[in-house]
Amino acid sequence: MMNAINFKVYPDGRAQLKAIKSVFKAFKIKFEVEEEKTYNPKFVERVLSAKEEIKQGKGVKIDTKDLWK
Repeated sequence: MMNAINFKVYPDGRAQLKAIKSVFKAFKIKFEVEEEKTYNPKFVERVLSAKEEIKQGKGVKIDTKDLWK
């Protein structure tokens, strides 16, 4: 048995993905397709904004022992 090799490919649509799958199938190469999940852009914007506010001293520190009260 051969070791797995990971590829990252960025097809421009279903047609290209189908073509890539066809090549692997033609060569009888076993493969798995994993689609990356991306974060919601608004969520990312809020997190980055909050990090910037912390840098500017606008955050509130809470001691971890106070979280369970």
